[in-house]
Amino acid sequence: MQNKVILLVEDNPNDEALTLRALGKNNIANGIMVVRDGAEALDFVFARGAHAGRDRSLVISVVLLDLKLPKVDGLEVLRILREAKETRLLPIVILTSSKEEQDLIQGYSLGANSYIRKPVDFGQFSEAVRQLGLYWLVLNERPPQER
Repeated sequence: MQNKVILLVEDNPNDEALTLRALGKNNIANGIMVVRDGAEALDFVFARGAHAGRDRSLVISVVLLDLKLPKVDGLEVLRILREAKETRLLPIVILTSSKEEQDLIQGYSLGANSYIRKPVDFGQFSEAVRQLGLYWLVLNERPPQER
């Protein structure tokens, strides 16, 4: 049986803690893998570099992707994931504090499944995470994995 995980790509420790707290508060039972820059996100997804030996039975259910990341920015991570055959259908939710309209347009143009601005208020953020978890982890039907 495959283990389904959420991949959280977040470089800000406060936003990471807030997201993990909101996931826990909403009883999201999936495992959560946290990576802190775009290069590490790509290494984890493609099981290379520092993540070359990772458990390949871990299936990423959804990627929660920040945009303003060190090394490789979130939009570039999204572009690379959409270009690769094995990840082109992977659900990717941009979860960012960016209010730039261009980021929103470019995110969807590159194939993001959803774009969520992080609310400043924890109650609002927690509710957004609850809805995100319900939809992407429970209700959403994923296509079969391509080989």
